[in-house]
Amino acid sequence: QVQFVESGGGLVQPGGSLRLSCAASGFTFNSYAMSWYRQAPGKERELVAAVTTLGDDMTYADSVKGRFTISRDSAKNTVYLQMNSLKPEDTAVYYCAAVVRLGASDYVEAFGSWGQGTQVTVSS
Repeated sequence: QVQFVESGGGLVQPGGSLRLSCAASGFTFNSYAMSWYRQAPGKERELVAAVTTLGDDMTYADSVKGRFTISRDSAKNTVYLQMNSLKPEDTAVYYCAAVVRLGASDYVEAFGSWGQGTQVTVSS
């Protein structure tokens, strides 16, 4: 059974930082690229960042480039998202997912399975 358990969200002031973690299980972690998505109220879920199986190539949405960093720890089956210089528009529920890479920056979710997500709220 594929499972993702996200954590690390919270309330932070604009300009602040958070580090999200996602523990994955139920599949061969090293065989899949991993990603973070987010969904804000009233909006569709969007891809924020992705990292390849070896962790040597990362893709970011334009809105987070230079502020967010995705990484993975294959020994722990965990993927991270370091978020710096947070803005109110980053407010959303953040989810991780295993993905399949279709092109240079084109990914598709692999299993149709989502965790509960972790709420990130950026507000003063």
